[in-house]
This record gives sequence, C-alpha cells and structure tokens, in this order.
Amino acid sequence: MLDYETLRFVWWLLVGVLLIGFAIMDGHDMGVGTLLPFVGRDDAERRVVINTVGPHWDGNQVWFITAGGAVFAAWPLVYAAAFSGFYWALLAVLWALFLRPTGFDFRSKLADPRWRSFWDWGLFVGSAVPPLIFGVAFGNLLQGVPFHFDTWLVPHYDGTFWQLLNPFALLAGVVSSSMITFHGANYLVLRTEGEVQGRARLASRVAGTILCVAFVSAGAWIAAGVAGYTIVSGADPSSVSDPLAKHVVAEAGAWFRNYRSHPLTMAIPVVAVLAALAGMWLAGRSRGLAAFVASSLAIAGVILTAGVSMFPFVMPSSSAPDSSLTAWDATSSQLTLGIMLGAVVLFMPLIVFYTRWAYGVMAGKVTLDYVREHEHSAY
Repeated sequence: MLDYETLRFVWWLLVGVLLIGFAIMDGHDMGVGTLLPFVGRDDAERRVVINTVGPHWDGNQVWFITAGGAVFAAWPLVYAAAFSGFYWALLAVLWALFLRPTGFDFRSKLADPRWRSFWDWGLFVGSAVPPLIFGVAFGNLLQGVPFHFDTWLVPHYDGTFWQLLNPFALLAGVVSSSMITFHGANYLVLRTEGEVQGRARLASRVAGTILCVAFVSAGAWIAAGVAGYTIVSGADPSSVSDPLAKHVVAEAGAWFRNYRSHPLTMAIPVVAVLAALAGMWLAGRSRGLAAFVASSLAIAGVILTAGVSMFPFVMPSSSAPDSSLTAWDATSSQLTLGIMLGAVVLFMPLIVFYTRWAYGVMAGKVTLDYVREHEHSAY
C-alpha cells in the first residue's frame, strides 16, 4: 500500500479529475440545455437541440454522482462541512436538477405548444442553475467559508445563505456559467447543422468571450484584494486527520504561493485562456470536434487553476482559520483511501471505455429530417 501522504495527494488529484470529468461530460449537456430556448427558434429546431444530448445526458450524471461519492468517502469532513454551510445552495441545485429528467422525458409527450414551452424553460432552469451555483461555491471557497469545528469535530456554519452571494463569488459564478455554456455551444456546433449550428457558433463566441474576460478579471481580483491562507505549523501529511492540529493565517497573495514556488504551473491558467480563444476560433469555422476538445481543455485549465491556487487547502475557514480543511487533515484513513484507490483502478477504465463506446454509437449530426422521421421515438 502507498504511504499515507502519497495516498492523500493521489486522492486530491483524483477528486480533481472527477470534477473535471463532471464539468466536461455533464457540462456540455447542461450548456446545451442553457442554450435550448435561444438556438432553437421553433419546436422542430428545439427537438434537434434536445436530441443531441437526450440519449446520454443521464449517463453523464454518473460523473456527478461519482464525484459526490468520492468527496464523501475520501474527504468526510469536507463533505460534512460543505453540506452544512452550502445546505440551501445545494438544495437549490437538486431542485433545479429535478427539471432535467422530467423535461427530457415529458417534453415531447404532448403536442401542445404551451406544454412544450414550459418544459423547454424547465430544461433551461435545470441546466443553467447548477453551473452558476457551483461557480458561486468555488468563489466562496477561494475567499474562505465561515465555519468552525468544535472539540468533537462537529462543523458549525457561522454565516448565512445571503453571505454566499458576495460580488467575487458571483463573478466566479459567471466564470462557471459561461464556461459550461461555451462548452455546450461547441458541442452543438459538432452535432448540428444549418441555422441551429449558426446560432451555436454565435453563442460560442459570446460565451467564450465572457469566459475569458471573467476568468482574467477573477485572477486580477484575487491578486488585488482576495486574501489566501497559509499553514504556519501543523498539518502533518503522514499523521491522523485532525483539522484542529495546525495553525493557519490569512495573508494577501497566498493563493499565488504555489505558482511562485513552481513556475511551470503558470502554464495552467494560460492554457485555459488560450484554449478558450482557440475554441471560439474553431467553432467559428464549424470545426466542431476540435472546438469541443478546446473547450474541454479550457474547463480543465479553469478548474486546475483554482485547485493549484488553493493546494493543499480544500475548504479554508474565514471565521476560524485553524479549522480550515486541507488535503492533509480532512481525509479518511489510510486503509479506506487504499481500498478506494483499488476500486478506481478497476472501474474507471470501464467507465471511460463505456462512455467512449456510447458516444461512438451515437455520433453524427442530428438533423431536422431525423426528428421528423422519428416523430414518436425522438425526444
């Protein structure tokens, strides 16, 4: 078995991989849902848009469920503190997600225009709200969340729901929302043609521009006024998890510490911006697959930028910095991490293989003729 410190670092990487996988795989169908009322001007065009993701959107949810399960199993203290502090925000995500399965399954059951319009906007809400809230949550993580642990290691949230809706967190929400919308637009460029594809190209340019501006602005904001956190003492990577056995201070510029120590990591945010620019350029030339790959790289770059900036912090505390949770003191036992790593090595290739096979089977353009020919079986 790997030593405890290595396992903890490996699981920090794996959780990051799962978050990136979720953002890429479930993100593109959320982006498509967000664009549904705008790139589809009539019922037939909207059915084309829906059918680009309809056969596999629920399979993409595996990444969401797996990421949540991994956080619960690998970082139980993070899971407990996050679901306490972000309780209402996460409930809002779940309420929004309820509209996705019902929208996909019920939308085309009746020919009534009002019925279909209602579910079109339901799919929009169910697709647009989660990325926005996830981005706001990340914005709060970068600033520190007001919580503390008591002597029994029970987390207590010291803030309110409305405190989460602060200006920087809302900017982070714009980054997340535009990133997912950009990715969905590029997917539509890949899977559609004609007027729908033309509107998707325009959406890609608009969302990609917003992503680049918001991402760079968030970085400048952090450099100018968002304090990071630094471990002064404690947090032994090889010791038993105890988030109270360290001393943490907040200081300006701390989130740039890892970039100063490891200059090569500066390539990560640079790649995020360059990939977004490339994705817009490629989408504008109807090179859908290449644009989709580029927006996937942009997503990976944005998420990795946040992860590298905060490492080893996972959930810093603004009200009680010593209660901050890190990759070194918020994990399960060494045995648990080792067993789960074995499960990942066994099952992750199967998930990747199945996903690749499923997308290969359903590859190709979704056209108006296809929807008309499959009037009663298509979404």
